[in-house]
Amino acid sequence: MPELTVDSIAHGGEAVGRIDGKAHFVAGAIPGERVEIEIFKEKSRWARGRLVEVLDASPDRIDPPCPAYPVCGGCTWQHASYERQLEWKREVVAGQLAHIGGLADVQVRPTIAPGPQYAYRNRMDFSVSNGRPALHENRSNHLVELDGCPLLRPELAERFAALGDLTGTRKIVLRSGVNTGDVLIRIEGRVPAQADRWNASVVKQSRAGIRTVYGRPWFEEEIDGVRFRVPANAFFQVNTAGAEELVRLVTDAAGVTGNDVLLDGYAGVGLFAATVGRSAERVVTIDAGRAAFDAITGNLEQVIPGRYRSLLGPFERVAPTAKDRWNVAVVDPPRAGLGSEGVAAVTRTGPRTIVLISCDPASLARDASLLGESGYRIDRVQPVDLFPQTYHVETVTRFVLR
Repeated sequence: MPELTVDSIAHGGEAVGRIDGKAHFVAGAIPGERVEIEIFKEKSRWARGRLVEVLDASPDRIDPPCPAYPVCGGCTWQHASYERQLEWKREVVAGQLAHIGGLADVQVRPTIAPGPQYAYRNRMDFSVSNGRPALHENRSNHLVELDGCPLLRPELAERFAALGDLTGTRKIVLRSGVNTGDVLIRIEGRVPAQADRWNASVVKQSRAGIRTVYGRPWFEEEIDGVRFRVPANAFFQVNTAGAEELVRLVTDAAGVTGNDVLLDGYAGVGLFAATVGRSAERVVTIDAGRAAFDAITGNLEQVIPGRYRSLLGPFERVAPTAKDRWNVAVVDPPRAGLGSEGVAAVTRTGPRTIVLISCDPASLARDASLLGESGYRIDRVQPVDLFPQTYHVETVTRFVLR
């Protein structure tokens, strides 16, 4: 079996080393280590290997606390110290901006850790296998049945332990409002008889939509003094401490004043509109999700009554036809990023500042390049670790007109 000396971490979480100049990717290794690998996929320019043995271990290597690691695909970096994980995320963001965006001179700030490295997730989506909650194995459709998950918030870990036999259930989603105490469980498939003992609101998702079984079809969360209603199938940040940090960072980066019109693109239930937007003269929100759109009015009416307009539909289609003219924009697109249509839409009115919240460094780099072609330059790049123990990283980037 070949030996590999690891020199870096790739976007996607794998370690990388070279054998005879050819890049080899291996999960579970740490830069600086010498490892033995078993190659299971080989192409002309790269290969992927399975870690067999660590021959020379890094001082950053630690024992993973979860017995399901690394078979379960929910985590990728439990074998490395948290301080090293934070460094890797900054390096990956900087690397993608340089290699994809052509922005090698951009300074990326150290990654912020907004909360605990475990027990942080206020939402977890599980499949069900043999009546038990399960997650997919890494790079596989195989399901790994779980007895628990150290990423779960304590209130969700408590519900997880009480789920019981889930035979007949296909999927189960646990969600909580960390600052309100609300817990909501969404089911696909059969609702277990013991669901009435879960001490949570329970809803069933089907092709017909959401049906309430117990309690309410939403939960509430409080961020920066604003209480948000979040419908069962609407997006909200999975890390509450991270959401609070995002609000702080975006507020600082946007620099909204009382004369500004703020655009909140991909607004969801209005996290930034209701917090950052409190300082604006007026706020415009755009989101394609019906559930979020139905909730956003109530969320905004409590803090900026009469000073907002909410538009329903895909951002790339709605923003170019909106009558409003914004001079500050906050956009939080899905993993694919803004793309050329999204960039054209957000820059249509020539805002002086655009704050882009990205959950994928590669799409951030592509969008940064497109924004550069539209007359904007990067002013600051701040990674935030909303997803400890995984390679995922959130980045708040401020763009200003040249």
